[in-house]
Amino acid sequence: MALFKSTLNITKFMSSRGIASLSALSDTHQMLQKTCRDFAEGELKPIAAKIDKEHLYPEEQIKKMGELGLMGITVPEELGGPGLDYLAYSIAMEEISRGCASAGVIMSAHNSLYLGPIQQWGTQEQKEKWVAPFSTGEKIGCFALSEPGNGSDAGAASTTAKTDGDNFVLNGAKSWITNGYESQGGVLFATTDKNLKHKGISAIIFPKPVDGLELGKKEDKLGIRGSSTCVLAFDNCKVPKENLLGEYGLGFKIAMMALDGGRIGIASQALGIAQASLEVAADYATKRLTFGKPIIKHQTIQNKLADMALQLESARLLTWRAAWLKDSHKPYTKEAAMAKLAASEAATFLSHQCIQILGGMGYVTDMPAERHYRDARITEIYEGTSEIQRLVIAGHLIKEMGL
Repeated sequence: MALFKSTLNITKFMSSRGIASLSALSDTHQMLQKTCRDFAEGELKPIAAKIDKEHLYPEEQIKKMGELGLMGITVPEELGGPGLDYLAYSIAMEEISRGCASAGVIMSAHNSLYLGPIQQWGTQEQKEKWVAPFSTGEKIGCFALSEPGNGSDAGAASTTAKTDGDNFVLNGAKSWITNGYESQGGVLFATTDKNLKHKGISAIIFPKPVDGLELGKKEDKLGIRGSSTCVLAFDNCKVPKENLLGEYGLGFKIAMMALDGGRIGIASQALGIAQASLEVAADYATKRLTFGKPIIKHQTIQNKLADMALQLESARLLTWRAAWLKDSHKPYTKEAAMAKLAASEAATFLSHQCIQILGGMGYVTDMPAERHYRDARITEIYEGTSEIQRLVIAGHLIKEMGL
């Protein structure tokens, strides 16, 4: 496994790519960025269209990402990971998603939502059992929070976990589960005391497969088609009580904290999609001729590229700031919401403008523009819709202003 030591030097500046503002990246982060970019160019970008068209899970590439340390990027060395920081995770997520957004979301759900809460709340025994074997890419995790009827209301968990001797008995359904088919374990949020409402929700680690757990059909999605998404149906499914994560009633808090970190991951995925869209648009604009010159010479196209670069760079800085705050153990909930909102809307905007610049070529599958457009759309929905992000931001602003 390629290991990188995590050191952030915020005084050393360098250009992170050809079309980019100056960024505070240490030598470690620069090396990681190059490693991930080279991997994405060589291993992901050439097969991204096939993965999308045929709905293929990129199993071989995920294992190679594990060998690079990317499937347990913040996991400490004693548990088999490289022990990098969250800025490194953000950088890696962007580069991987630039090559293939499906690989990006597989990596994000696994790192942020599965490994993240177990690393933070798990006992040493739980970490050795549920983190160490999952940090190499050989095993994948999932996160079971959403339900068919609760949408953005994460506190309305109808899935129950009742005690039966030394076990929990799980009943209910969880929907929109990324890595639902490929995962060998997951973190489930279930009601252990319905009288306490959201304070009666607990987090429980569960294995896959396990008796009583059935997988629904793979959803046929608009984008990110290389990652499986399905319903997990629990029917009198027994798991040991020792799999309780944290304490009884802490599930809602654990879920919200996991989503804060996950929003940085999805923001980074969106950055990768946006960057890929900008590169496709700029490359096409230098080759497509109208009125005897490349269209990049026309002011209208230049204005579009300028607006695209502006939104991308602004979102990247917000995302890296949120990652830096998390690494610095400072509050970052508002900043993570800002990053996720800005980056996801930037991805949608840039992929849209990319199609406009390509014209008819942007609408056909011969070019990747339409795939970037489809992949971008989900980033405004999962791990909190844009509407939820605005509520989070506004709530923190009101509190900070003492209103």
